[in-house]
Amino acid sequence: MAKEMIKEIGNKSREFYEFVLPPVDMHLENDKLTILVDLPGFAKKDIKLSLEENILFIQASKELPNLKNQNMICNQRPNIIEKKIRLPIDVTEKGVSSAKYEQGVLTIVVPIQKHGKEISIE
Repeated sequence: MAKEMIKEIGNKSREFYEFVLPPVDMHLENDKLTILVDLPGFAKKDIKLSLEENILFIQASKELPNLKNQNMICNQRPNIIEKKIRLPIDVTEKGVSSAKYEQGVLTIVVPIQKHGKEISIE
């Protein structure tokens, strides 16, 4: 009974993490927005990105190992990530200029669209 309860708590924890993860950092520098997304445990081929206007969609899923012969005690790591991120800028028509995935961190660079003209003060 206790083993089943622990397993159920682990499943609910994983579902919670799939909902709130991944953690995201954004840095605005001059004419680009850099987005860092933690996606440890996922293969590069299993991560899909799309951009519609100023909303970035991140989807990632991984195949589960065959654990039928093992006694799973806890299963909290997310298997599926579906995240929508509203970007705080207007994206240029080019969209994402680069995306790379290294050591569990997805780095996305988005050029920003500037409005208006800078005015120098004399």
